[in-house]
Amino acid sequence: MNQWATRFVAILFSALGVLQAAEIYVSPIGSDTNPGTKSQPVASLTAAQEKAREFAGEESVLVRVADGVYYLTETWQFSPIDSGTVRYPVVYRAENEGGAVLSGGSKLDLQWQPYRDGIFQAATPAGLEIDQLFLDGSLQHMARYPNHDPEIAVFNGYAADAFSPERAANWADPVGGIMHAIHGNRWGSYHYLIMGKKTDGSLTYEGGWQTGGSAMHPKYRFVENIREELDVPGEWYHDSKAGKIFFYPPAGVDLNQATVEIANLRSLVELRGTQETPVCFIRLSGFTFRHAKRTFMDTRERMLGSDWRIYRGGAVYFEGAEDCMLDHCILEQLGGNAVFVNNYNRRIRVQTCRIEDCGASAVCFVGSTAAVREPDRGRRQDGNRGAGGNARMDLLPGPLTEEYPSECTVENCLIKELGLVEKQVAGVEISMARRITVRDCSIYDVPRAGIDVGNGRWGGHLIEGCDVFNTVLETGDHGSFNSWGRDRLMSRGGGSAESDLAEIALLDNMEPTIIRNNRWRCDHGWDIDLDDGSSNYHIYNNLMLNGGLKFRQGFRRYGWNNVIINNALHPHVWYPNSGDCFIRNIVMTPYRPARMPEGKWGRELDYNLFTSNEADRDAFQQHGIDGHSVVGDAQFIDPAAGNFQVAEGSPALAIGFRNFPMDHFGVRDAKLRGIARTPMIPALRNVSSDPASIVYDWHGGKIRNIEGAEYSAWGISSEIGGVMVLYTPGWEGLLGDEGLREGDLINGCNGQRVKNVVDLIKLIQETPADQPLTIQTRRGKVVFPKCPPIPVKP
Repeated sequence: MNQWATRFVAILFSALGVLQAAEIYVSPIGSDTNPGTKSQPVASLTAAQEKAREFAGEESVLVRVADGVYYLTETWQFSPIDSGTVRYPVVYRAENEGGAVLSGGSKLDLQWQPYRDGIFQAATPAGLEIDQLFLDGSLQHMARYPNHDPEIAVFNGYAADAFSPERAANWADPVGGIMHAIHGNRWGSYHYLIMGKKTDGSLTYEGGWQTGGSAMHPKYRFVENIREELDVPGEWYHDSKAGKIFFYPPAGVDLNQATVEIANLRSLVELRGTQETPVCFIRLSGFTFRHAKRTFMDTRERMLGSDWRIYRGGAVYFEGAEDCMLDHCILEQLGGNAVFVNNYNRRIRVQTCRIEDCGASAVCFVGSTAAVREPDRGRRQDGNRGAGGNARMDLLPGPLTEEYPSECTVENCLIKELGLVEKQVAGVEISMARRITVRDCSIYDVPRAGIDVGNGRWGGHLIEGCDVFNTVLETGDHGSFNSWGRDRLMSRGGGSAESDLAEIALLDNMEPTIIRNNRWRCDHGWDIDLDDGSSNYHIYNNLMLNGGLKFRQGFRRYGWNNVIINNALHPHVWYPNSGDCFIRNIVMTPYRPARMPEGKWGRELDYNLFTSNEADRDAFQQHGIDGHSVVGDAQFIDPAAGNFQVAEGSPALAIGFRNFPMDHFGVRDAKLRGIARTPMIPALRNVSSDPASIVYDWHGGKIRNIEGAEYSAWGISSEIGGVMVLYTPGWEGLLGDEGLREGDLINGCNGQRVKNVVDLIKLIQETPADQPLTIQTRRGKVVFPKCPPIPVKP
């Protein structure tokens, strides 16, 4: 029904090209006193809109917009009175694709004078605020430390002392400066406005609400909008109080001949209606949307139980709309989100667009918390979690209201170079929505996820034909595809039976989300990462080029007929009766489990092809898995060219694997395909069991450093670390009644942090043998009356 409905809308809109329509013409050289004909066009889009209203709903309307830059002095608003109908749609179309530019900024007419050391200055109008500056169409950088370096991934340059008291001591008046830092666990970014400076040089500031759960990263930091840091070409500083701008232009630029532009508006176009009276059948086609202000200080609303914060706004904004379309458009040089589909919307299409150079996310579909049953459930700080059972929980399935996006589509879009300011962003973000389709998109150069499903409310999404790579570039513990399911499942009480949990998981994840026929590559996380609580997923016919497939705790994740290059399945923290399946896949390493239960894993993990060796296949058969899996050469047809189909006679075919197309990933539009990049195809590696970590003997037991995927399983960063306690018969007796347990994570000793076994050894050595030793674990404290001996290598 979803696919049929959206295709019907597409056919309907495309038919307008041949139907008789009322035509209105717009040109920068026109006049709003003109009638809007081809020979006498109007000059503004709002004047054309007024004329279009005369026909809207009564006959089809086509507004033809000539090439040129249309500077918007205020957001262009559409309301229900602008609506078309299924028979008579309303279309605003650029005469030449990309030629009509809608700018949320303005052009500055400044008189530049030399200042000093290659820097120029000019007076600016009173009250003018500048957060972005564009010189001849290119973004210039606020005066910053450290200086911008495109070769450095994180923030394009970072320094631990970016806003230290020692550095700030050199700043005469830092008020209005902006501090940026990566989240302590590298889950996103924090941003702060400097409010003042103390006598000791330390700064006072406000902000830091953009991501939750940790302090600022001690190393990944930078500061901007500081006059004293104006020291390289391409930087600028605006003193709004004095009404002066200072600019160090690139070599060879004559500022008095250059075009200097700024961004003024947060949102360029808004289509606003209500569920009862929606905006309908409006199409915006062929435009370039450019110059929207940065919105990072407004990114503060938590999206239910996820780590994310959101700003409900974008350069193009939909709320209360039905059957509207944005197609063949370019969205670039935008300070925040490009497209935001908020609360009630139905059948919104973003199609054949190029979206790049955005401060935040590309396309967001986010519903209202008013539609969510138990919206506070699943939050990590929920006081009822693990204590209240289900007695107080609403156990009715699905949403409370219709205030969410549904049956919307992003198709055939090139999405790249996002998160230029904020780092907890995605190419496509889906949260509190239902039946969202992402099809045939190329998504890359993203600081976090390419596609993110922020929670399980309410499933039914379809991700297919996409090419997603070069993701998680500035953060960690994430994937090219990422999902969470911190819904009612994650807040159930400790007395809930496993069968109850499975049912609870499907109260919100009502329909399976399908991920099929995509190509993924993540070099800084997982190719596909189903994180906390993600449930009800069908994952098949995917080519994963590097990071593998992760299933963290949840229910009913089915993965079949996937090709996982140089990696395998990463099962983390499963429920004993998870119902998970992993069958008929090609893998090249052993599984990478973390904090898994004893006994059988999942419903069925079997009939897989391991290309490495029998030891890898048999590594976890004690958990009732892979009894029918085989070992052998997959016989890929042309792996160097990215064709990982298998040849006739491959052992993969004998276990039920079926070839799927390897030449249809990403954008299909010829123009977009001509400029889209593709991922680097990896060489096949002999990645059998990695060399085992050093296991230390400690007082008769065994311990080792936490490593790899275990950081994610414990929800910590590599900078925090820890020491894992391994199971050994007789362990508890050796350490007494207070002994540690198998699976404990040691993170402290005698009040000091323990990052690894070396730290633990050092702290034990510093403790006299007749003195107690206090070990801190994630469960609590363990006190040994007398200090045990140090861990030793076997």
